[in-house]
Amino acid sequence: MEQMNKEDEWIIGTVKRDRTEKRRYLVFPDTDTEEPLLSVHEDMLIRFQLLKGQMISKEQLEEIKNEDERYKAYALAIAYLGAKPRTRKAIGQYLSRKELQEENIEYALNRLESEQLVDDEQYARQFASSRMRSGLKGRLMIRQELQQRGVPKEVAAEALTELDRDSELNAAKRLAEKKSKAIKGDMKQRKTKLMAFLMRRGFPGDIVREAMRGIEWKDEDSEEQEDDGVLLDN
Repeated sequence: MEQMNKEDEWIIGTVKRDRTEKRRYLVFPDTDTEEPLLSVHEDMLIRFQLLKGQMISKEQLEEIKNEDERYKAYALAIAYLGAKPRTRKAIGQYLSRKELQEENIEYALNRLESEQLVDDEQYARQFASSRMRSGLKGRLMIRQELQQRGVPKEVAAEALTELDRDSELNAAKRLAEKKSKAIKGDMKQRKTKLMAFLMRRGFPGDIVREAMRGIEWKDEDSEEQEDDGVLLDN
């Protein structure tokens, strides 16, 4: 019987749970060495049936290592997605910080997209609607925020076209009403300040003008005089 070439083939001796990393296992050869052949995720252990007595060739070893690295990228991406929805770019940047190979990052991103776990178009629509409704921000600021989060320009633009003008006007009116009560100065200064504030929040000019028409301004000087009158009466 031809003797096995130990440089090209190994027999699995033991498989031990890795105490330093959750759901990972160390695969040792049937030799006196204390160095493991592999460190793999439990899913890879099951997939490749890495059991005691199984023979592994050099080619198989490389295949398992590559598959495990790709799976690691995918698993990290899934965990990152667990907190909240993310864009493809944001996930890619996160995986890059984990010092994973670019090809494994691309594999993870493509798999997530194929499984519809990452969808920049859906993300952009939901983000834009939520930001306008609860964040009281206009489409111009929302577009900027979408791009900052890695949404491509054309995808962000498409999401903004689906925003309802009446909803945007309502958001601007709510914000204008709230902010107008806190602005100080004479009437002209207050109106100028409010207009500038709404523009900074990303509302288009026509929305800003219409929202401001609904504000009931009170003359601060008149209010002060009324207060003084009450004090004198007392």
